[in-house]
Amino acid sequence: PLAIHSLQQATRENDRETYNLYSDLMQNQNNAFLRGLLTFTSDRKPIPLDEVEPAEAIFKRFKSGAMSYGSISQEAHEALAIAMNRIGGKSNSGEGGENPNRFTPEENGDWRRSAIKQIASGRFGVTSHYLVNAEELQIKMAQGAKPGEGGHLPGNKVYPWISKTRGSTTGVGLISPPPHHDIYSIEDLSQLIFDLKNANQNARINVKLVSKTGIGTIAAGVAKGNADVILVSGYEGGTGAAARTSIRHAGVPWEIGLAETHQTLLLNGLRNKVVVETDGKLMTGKDVLVAAMLGAEEFGFATAPLVTLGCVMMRVCHLDTCPVGVATQNPELRKKFSGSADYVVNFFHFIVAEMREMMAELGFRSLTEIIGHKEFLTTHEKKEAHWKAKYIDFSNMLYSDDFYKNQVQYCTKQQDHKIDQTLDMRELVPLIQPALENGEKVTGTFAVRNVDRAIGTIAGSFISKKYGAEGLPEDTISLDFVGSAGQSFGAYTPLGMTLRIHGDANDYFGKGLSGGKLIVSPDAKTPIKPHDSAIVGNVTLYGATGGYAYMHGKAGARFAVRNSGATAVVEGIGDNGCEYMTGGAVVVLGEIGENFAAGMSGGVAYLYTNNKQATTAKINHELVNSRSTLNTSELANLKQLIEQHASLTGSNFAQDILQNWEAEKANFIFVIPNEYEMMLTRIMTLEQTGKTHDEAELQAFYEHKDGKLVAGVAK
Repeated sequence: PLAIHSLQQATRENDRETYNLYSDLMQNQNNAFLRGLLTFTSDRKPIPLDEVEPAEAIFKRFKSGAMSYGSISQEAHEALAIAMNRIGGKSNSGEGGENPNRFTPEENGDWRRSAIKQIASGRFGVTSHYLVNAEELQIKMAQGAKPGEGGHLPGNKVYPWISKTRGSTTGVGLISPPPHHDIYSIEDLSQLIFDLKNANQNARINVKLVSKTGIGTIAAGVAKGNADVILVSGYEGGTGAAARTSIRHAGVPWEIGLAETHQTLLLNGLRNKVVVETDGKLMTGKDVLVAAMLGAEEFGFATAPLVTLGCVMMRVCHLDTCPVGVATQNPELRKKFSGSADYVVNFFHFIVAEMREMMAELGFRSLTEIIGHKEFLTTHEKKEAHWKAKYIDFSNMLYSDDFYKNQVQYCTKQQDHKIDQTLDMRELVPLIQPALENGEKVTGTFAVRNVDRAIGTIAGSFISKKYGAEGLPEDTISLDFVGSAGQSFGAYTPLGMTLRIHGDANDYFGKGLSGGKLIVSPDAKTPIKPHDSAIVGNVTLYGATGGYAYMHGKAGARFAVRNSGATAVVEGIGDNGCEYMTGGAVVVLGEIGENFAAGMSGGVAYLYTNNKQATTAKINHELVNSRSTLNTSELANLKQLIEQHASLTGSNFAQDILQNWEAEKANFIFVIPNEYEMMLTRIMTLEQTGKTHDEAELQAFYEHKDGKLVAGVAK
């Protein structure tokens, strides 16, 4: 409590003496941290303070930690962004998306945009427009305080403004899967890095790893996969989003993971190709210098900036009852928020001032001279005085010899993502210039092979940069491709683009679809029967947020996982279809695999079957309800989608269903999440009383939050 009070007082009053008190308290309390048992050693002579690199140069290495809009309030989230933009650092959006109205600077020069946009397993709000408005794109593989667990935003924090940003349903809890369902190997990660670099050619691609034994091998693979930045996250941070058991028992200190990562990258000749970053409760200038000596070039802060904004560590982040308006969406509690971007700016000025004073004392003019040089670290005398700490062996963590010392200890090269070799840059981008400049309609036909990956993604990014989330009018750009397309065909395609493939497509087809239209039909000369054959690979439409996809054939496993707004028609899918889906509509004109609709909390699905009992048995009914009788509105929507599918793909199977509609309409199963249906029913009922949609949505949310809503009817 004294440390929290001292930090808040120091930053609010811009009082360096009080900050020094806070820093001393932290240094005396952190014997439980490995860095607390280390101190500096140097044979250099002290230098004048004005010879040390300026604060402005060090600020560029600072970032705020990834905390989503939804987990913390709008006021706290925006204050962090404003502060980091003021000092020239970078704030991190977290995985909850970001309101596009923050992408434009304010008249007074402040900017609420997060420079780092995170891509986590839930892909909440990850659109083409979101991705192009970033300087860095971070792939969150795990979280330091709860490695391997995924995430959960409780329904009582999913207010209407949160659901809108995340592309979900008000009042319905949101789950981030433990894994990324498009990453099951280092090659898959490399593909996502490539996809994101296509989505924003100017952004660095950052991969967030958690500190663990063996992280060096993983980091080497990530570097070879062309990541620009590797973040090693320690277990001490992120505790507001972690369960108590995880806080106490999971994770590893960043000191161990960082040292192993740095050493392994040096050993494999990779250290100069990638920036290494660390985070996990960096609280003082000394913490930052220790991290630098262990190999970090950039540094993330989350706990301390939140404390400066008012956080008092009540540990009720998940309950929406934060008494100081930091970790809540409750409008009344948010009024209690007393933080300011000024306080965060003051904190970073104190951190840098402390660092520069220590560097001057040690004889270093820049952080570059320190990075990776563990020979400037030694154990503190208090280690030997502690009954338990004296048995800790730092030799591996602090290991250094001439081989390591003589290598470049920081990033000096840029990764080659081979963007200039893509089909988009070679042919599509030049072709679509009339559409970009004047809104003219553009068409074209191209032969493709499976080495042509992420087709359309770069072209789509140019649309998003110029026209924002609105994109271009439908079918402004209409392109045909003939052959077998590589991975991630049409990834993040925005509104205004229609891409047709005459042949087939590999995995990740339509990943992150952002309003565009994708159509797949077999080559006219193929001897195979389309309805019985796979035409797209696994993980189709993962994280799609809008648009349409029509597939004249079957898709593989994990179809439409985390779909939050796209509409799709396909003629059969593998296991785990519509998993964690939160919006949109899926029509399956064929067989489904096992575990359909697991974790599905929004959107609807229509399943065609001649054996309803067998199909129903494959549905995971934990969150959803399935029924064999469709109402008039549902049947009308379904028929319209099948008509579109038949028209665009030439599917004979779809045409046969339409010709026998009166008989075939009885062969469909309708799948809808229970909570989702309850909220939609209540909102519709309230709208019929004269309320606007926003008013009805908010009232339904509070009724649900207070436990007064049952089956769409208020108690």
